[in-house]
Amino acid sequence: MIEKGKIWKFTGVILLIYVILAGLLIPLKSGIESVVPAYGTAGEKLEIEVTGYNTHFKQGEKNLRAWLKWENGNAVSASEINIRDDRKLTLNFLIPGNLPEKKDVQTATLLIDNEIDGTSVLPSAVFITAATDIITSENVRWVIPGNFSRPGHITFPFRNILGETIRNTYFHVPLWFGMMFLFLFAVINSIKYLKNGDSLYDLKAAAFTHTGIFYGLMGLVTGALWAKNTWGAYWSWDIKQNMTVVALLIYAAYFILRASFEDPEKRGRVSAAYGIFAFTTLIPLLYVIPRLTDSLHPGSGGNPAFGSQDLDNTMRMVFYPAIIGWTLLGCWISSLQFRYLNLQKIRDDQE
Repeated sequence: MIEKGKIWKFTGVILLIYVILAGLLIPLKSGIESVVPAYGTAGEKLEIEVTGYNTHFKQGEKNLRAWLKWENGNAVSASEINIRDDRKLTLNFLIPGNLPEKKDVQTATLLIDNEIDGTSVLPSAVFITAATDIITSENVRWVIPGNFSRPGHITFPFRNILGETIRNTYFHVPLWFGMMFLFLFAVINSIKYLKNGDSLYDLKAAAFTHTGIFYGLMGLVTGALWAKNTWGAYWSWDIKQNMTVVALLIYAAYFILRASFEDPEKRGRVSAAYGIFAFTTLIPLLYVIPRLTDSLHPGSGGNPAFGSQDLDNTMRMVFYPAIIGWTLLGCWISSLQFRYLNLQKIRDDQE
């Protein structure tokens, strides 16, 4: 029988076990890794080599279809499909001379569909240069792709840039959410301490702040590993990375400040006021400034976060429990830290 006060702890552990198992074991949806060459000319034949990810081209060759699709919805079907194996195939397209857009260079999205994988999409897969002389070919016909087959098994979305690292969404991002909640709980306890002077609230604020900084450091580490795989370097001096370090340094000064006062009451009042100030800096540093500047990081500089391909309904089934699970774990760690600080206080009072 689980004690009533421990239900939230077991809930956090169960959620994290679910997040780890589902986040690491559910496969990624089939996708397109690369297209070579990635350019063509209007009115000419285009032959491209395609490399898929988690694809079954050979097994689904009977119903395999492919298109190059423009932004207006029109598309060109592949005139010839040569399958080499489950992951590699060659596609031939007859590009119309009359392109649907009035641009010198136009982008076309590649779609490949079969009954096993469903539809694999690579946006801006091929850059098409408009012909100098408009060419009209009776052998080329604009089409609108029909309904695509969709497999029934659960998968996470495949993103060409992220690949398997998209699973870090369940660790890196929820750690930041957990950090924000922990710092918020610290502020609430700081306000309570300033209101009634109970030293236990001061110790709780210190415990939540301590765990929040730990979560922030873990967020930096998981973010650096993610950046290495997607941006090519652990640290790119991105505005979001820089502002995160500044925010954590501001919070690190909280403990330097606490160590500067011997009087418990004065230490508590100053620490509470500084903790509230530190929390107010998080909004401009982590959310306002990055959005005003160009950034590689999603959610900054006009780069949208949590788009339909970054976080679909399947990922939300793991992402939201991850936020709750990591936050509850942080609260559990903070409760242990609080007990330790309280025991230290009791010992000091007895000496």
